[in-house]
Amino acid sequence: MRLLLVDDDGVNRYTVSKALQRVGYLVSEANSGESALERYDRSDFDLVLCDFDLPDMDGIAVLQGIKTQSPDAMVVLMSEAAEVETVIQALRHGAQDYLIKPCSSEDLRESVERGIENARSLMRRRRLLDAIERNISELAREVSDSVGAADFDAESGATRLRERLPPRGNAISLGPLSVLPGKYQIQAEKESVGLTPTEFDLLLYLAANRSRVVSCHELVREVRGYHTEEAEAREVIRPHVSNLRRKLNSLVDIDLIVNVRGIGYRLGEISEES
Repeated sequence: MRLLLVDDDGVNRYTVSKALQRVGYLVSEANSGESALERYDRSDFDLVLCDFDLPDMDGIAVLQGIKTQSPDAMVVLMSEAAEVETVIQALRHGAQDYLIKPCSSEDLRESVERGIENARSLMRRRRLLDAIERNISELAREVSDSVGAADFDAESGATRLRERLPPRGNAISLGPLSVLPGKYQIQAEKESVGLTPTEFDLLLYLAANRSRVVSCHELVREVRGYHTEEAEAREVIRPHVSNLRRKLNSLVDIDLIVNVRGIGYRLGEISEES
């Protein structure tokens, strides 16, 4: 697995690089945000480990630049500052983790391993979806050949076949809604909206625990994959809940996600007639 380490401090780069190389990672180095973005653009990296306080730009700017190139990129930020607002801002912009320096080699490796596992999971999903798309197109061409229709459009045929195929995995019913695990979508009648992986996992976790109120720190732990205090977790999870609620409201005319003030969130009751 290839990592990009970004830090303007040569000593830090050396010690962190050695700690990761000892356990088998291939580590490339950059000493500024600009050089990091250039290197990321030229090469494929499985994870970026970036210091927050760089001479030319801060870690958020590097994070945003990398996410612009690759929305699924795994980025871990490091900083000597432990300000809650900075951590929340980083996580809101899609950071995989935020480490406080100096951190132990064990904490460093654990954070990188979590990010690598998430990267592998996303890669597996992408490959599977690509394989499904290819199979559908091939099936459409076979249908075209079998019916002998000169004007059969393979792409439109693939679209029609795709609509007739069952979703990957079993659709999960929430009243009039169908949640499609393989497509990161929710449907109601003929309308559908796409969800981000975080929104999708958030909805499913609330659905799996619909009989109780789930605290914000539990949602962050189970959906985002790290531990945090309740106050910080509330700030991290709120924008994801807001976006998910807005998408759900575009399909059903009720508030499916209920905010229980001071405790957390739960899934509201919903029936087929809602």
